[in-house]
Amino acid sequence: MENRPSITCEQPMPNTPSSSSLLTTLQSPALLTREVLAGVITALALIPEVISFSVIAGVDPKVSLIASVVLCLSMSFLGGRPAMVTAAAGSVALVIGPMVHQHGVAYILPAVVMAGIIQILFAVCGMAKLMRFIPASS
Repeated sequence: MENRPSITCEQPMPNTPSSSSLLTTLQSPALLTREVLAGVITALALIPEVISFSVIAGVDPKVSLIASVVLCLSMSFLGGRPAMVTAAAGSVALVIGPMVHQHGVAYILPAVVMAGIIQILFAVCGMAKLMRFIPASS
């Protein structure tokens, strides 16, 4: 057998948050202002989207706004990936809507937790390899 170097598909993410970037942001007033303004503008842009998706799902808009704030705050502390979406999604609203009408609002949290567990199981089973079969957008 030949000795071939192993080829991995993992590449370092250029914008991954780290403690040094946090320190840099906190020490630079211009950079801190830019980051805070970006966060505030993003949060303000989420308000109409969250309210409209709550109407589609049949949930009280206050509940959706609180859930959105909790999601954004938790992702800001836990960190995320550069292309990670941490906002309401229309597809989720369309799936959650009929469930809320049949079973009530109390079933939203267990359904979302179960969806997260399924996603973790997919990752553990290596289902990401199947992404190569999805054609690239043109």
